[in-house]
Amino acid sequence: MNSKDKIFGTGDGEASSASSTAVRTSPELSPSPNSGLPVETDTMKRAAAKKLIERYFYQLIDGCGNSNCDNEYCASSGKVKNLTPNQAAAQAIQLFSLEAKLCDAQPTKVARTQSDLTSRNNENGRSDDGNSRLGSSKISPTHNTTESDSGIPKNSRLDSQSTTHSSKDKEVPYITEEKLLKILETCKQEKNYALLIRTLGKVYSSADSLGRSFIKQHPDSPIDAMLDKAPKDLKNLKKEDVRTMEGDLDKDEDSQEADEEEGECSQSSRSRKSTSPSDDLKVDIPSLRRAYQALFEVPGNVFESALVQALSTLSENLELDLRVFGRVYRDDSEELLNVFVIVLEIPALGSSEYLEMALPLVCKAASQLPLKVQARLAQVWARNCRSRLKGMLEALQQLVTLKVISGQFSRDYCVQDEETITAPTKLMKVVYYANILAGELDPPELRQEDCSAATDDSLLSTISGNKNPRPPQHDDPLGVELQVNVLDSRCPYLPFTEFYNEPLSDAIEMDKDFAYYKSESATSSSQPTKKFSFMNYAFILTPATKTLGLYYDNRIRMYSERRMSFFHSVVGQPTNPYLRLKVRRDHIIDDALVELEMVAMENPKDLKKQLVVEFEGEQGIDEGGVSKEFFQLIVEEIFNPDYGMFTFQNETQTVWFNPTSFESDAQFTLIGIVLGLAIYNNIILDVHFPMVVYRKLMGKKGTFYDLEDWNQILFTGLKGMLEYEADDMEETFVQTFRICYQDVFGTTFFHELKEGGDQVYVCQDNKKEFVDLYADFLLNTSVEKQFRAFRRGFQMVTDESPLHLLFRPEEVEQLVCGSKNFDFNELEEATEYDGGYTSDSPIIRNFWEIVHKMPLESKRKLLQFATGSDRVPVGGLSKLKLIIARNGPDSDRLPTAHTCFNVLLLPEYESKEKLNDRLMKAINYSKGFGML
Repeated sequence: MNSKDKIFGTGDGEASSASSTAVRTSPELSPSPNSGLPVETDTMKRAAAKKLIERYFYQLIDGCGNSNCDNEYCASSGKVKNLTPNQAAAQAIQLFSLEAKLCDAQPTKVARTQSDLTSRNNENGRSDDGNSRLGSSKISPTHNTTESDSGIPKNSRLDSQSTTHSSKDKEVPYITEEKLLKILETCKQEKNYALLIRTLGKVYSSADSLGRSFIKQHPDSPIDAMLDKAPKDLKNLKKEDVRTMEGDLDKDEDSQEADEEEGECSQSSRSRKSTSPSDDLKVDIPSLRRAYQALFEVPGNVFESALVQALSTLSENLELDLRVFGRVYRDDSEELLNVFVIVLEIPALGSSEYLEMALPLVCKAASQLPLKVQARLAQVWARNCRSRLKGMLEALQQLVTLKVISGQFSRDYCVQDEETITAPTKLMKVVYYANILAGELDPPELRQEDCSAATDDSLLSTISGNKNPRPPQHDDPLGVELQVNVLDSRCPYLPFTEFYNEPLSDAIEMDKDFAYYKSESATSSSQPTKKFSFMNYAFILTPATKTLGLYYDNRIRMYSERRMSFFHSVVGQPTNPYLRLKVRRDHIIDDALVELEMVAMENPKDLKKQLVVEFEGEQGIDEGGVSKEFFQLIVEEIFNPDYGMFTFQNETQTVWFNPTSFESDAQFTLIGIVLGLAIYNNIILDVHFPMVVYRKLMGKKGTFYDLEDWNQILFTGLKGMLEYEADDMEETFVQTFRICYQDVFGTTFFHELKEGGDQVYVCQDNKKEFVDLYADFLLNTSVEKQFRAFRRGFQMVTDESPLHLLFRPEEVEQLVCGSKNFDFNELEEATEYDGGYTSDSPIIRNFWEIVHKMPLESKRKLLQFATGSDRVPVGGLSKLKLIIARNGPDSDRLPTAHTCFNVLLLPEYESKEKLNDRLMKAINYSKGFGML
């Protein structure tokens, strides 16, 4: 047998040879540096120790197979009591530290997995799955089938699966941590890394080989988990240390079982229980990472060119198989899953050499993966590779950024046409869902897609026409396969903002991307080619860029309504092409709501027309500025607590629905219409809702965790109740399931959270139930009628828009309220000049000096004066195109503005003091609409 055969595991007896070597070469008995023998690294020592511990483990569980054995530490002697897998693992580590006697296993003995161990009393010594340890050449008594020397049972799914790169008649080389460490040590001693380069080239260029590499030798064995908790020096372990490790492992299992029993209904579980076979991942992740750590410690990284070339070959072949010969791999192919898990664990994927060659090809191959494999990959990463998610995301972001910056794009060839940009974006979606699954999830039952309950209000029934407006379905196929939605994510593992790619967002021409999105949605499944649209991958786009996509959708809808009005006029049924509102400043609420009610009753589709507002008795044409002022004024009135529809939360400075409001549901519906019209007409409002409102608008019920920004004091108190562990809870809190609350007039009301709640005291057993019922009452039940009507009105305007596709709840808040970043340096950089002014004009320099010294309130007034709104647009003030134009020579006139076009008209005042005086007067007395 040559050395190459031993390395790849294609020669007879290789596995048992490796095992024997591991037994005789423990970490503490390794050769000294002066012995002339290879010096073992820490990683090799750990691997050898693990081998020996595993032998002790199986000796305790299964024995050596010798009926005459007298070893007290061997199950075959009858002197070992029945041990759980965790107990056996702990005792195996202790036996290793004591260098206890180790029997030689009999050749007919077959090792078992942990699942076999837990049911061994019912199995009579048989292994159900027919799979023995990797690299073993022993015979299975159940199936009487010899394993191949490649380490894969000949009757296994991997062995029977054919590809275009291998044949059943040929042995497939593979690699493990142990083999790689041996190769590294050999190359180091010989000072020649040719063997390593050849090995990596063979294994990493073949999907067959790589898919069978780094496979767990003992699936589900507790040894790895136990060693993770063990100190580095295993020889000096004390009994107390072993008991502690065993106890920690038992606690981990108990915690996992408790989470599984709670299932998806648990709001405190770290992540939702997986229902996929992804739990049965065959790749040994800890072993793989140790192998990579040792590999990338090689001086000079002499192997990297070979690895990059091998990955390129692998990816090109995989892409061809998946794109052209899609049936080569099954939808649930274990081999495909293993390949991408192993490749994307490479720590250097974000370095220059990989970014240029290997990673783009890997992404192209990954973009062709079947949906089920993508879903399993996301689940595997979420469960087993959380610490790797950030590294993978950074590598993909670097690749996208590199290709965007270095690409030559035009109207004829845009970023959507560049596969080295779209392919990593598709793979990033898998990382995105893995990130959601790895974080904290709420149960899907909290999602509510209807706003339906019946109401007797005549306006509501007239508006809806007995049909409940629903948002369009924008369900992502991968999300459907995983049974998860972004709304379920209470706290992702990585912040969603880390998925934004600003260079890409700036480079995208959203009008074209929107056209691709619409053409894709109109393309039938039978048509083979579809245009790529980033609107279907909105997680990578900044909110400012997504706002453009929504803007184009809204504008096209407005133009469509205008065309329909023209056609109606041609056939003799003239209609108004605009949604016109004529209001009085003194009665703005009454006038606006009455007119909107009439529109909604006559033809709700008219709400999709472009809004045009006219203030009675004031001259001017609404090109956007008048509408901004209209919304500003109506919001000030509607959300005033004195009006009675909303209450004001002093602590959080937010408004909430008044559960005892005397206003009809129709009023709340019309308020929802106003909010929807603001979004539809691209107008930012000065509203202060808690975040739970936007979650509820997007279809998610409020939960206990939403109380944090709704009422911080209440949230802190309830959290303290949940964290209280003493037995005197009833005496300490003296709280029943009956609660009290006050309306805006100070009247106290009582409510029982469940039947007979006044007689049920909160205790350790029911405290979580109390907290959940309390939060549900405050955020959902008590305002159900008001919010349902409000949401219905909102959806009447936004029901056909891609709002749900593009925006998460926190982004909808930005869309409604604008950014909170008042950076006037950004505004100065983005401002343009006209009429003879430049950025170097003395009056312009004086203007910005004055502005930068203003307090925030004055800056908001300046924005209100110049643009018609005191809010910062999504993306910051750099997105606000302010124009400062010369309005004649020095005079006593005040500055004026065209708010429709964001133009500030500034006379060329002779001094800085005069400029400051006139500017402050203008912004402080700017209400009303004059001739300009």
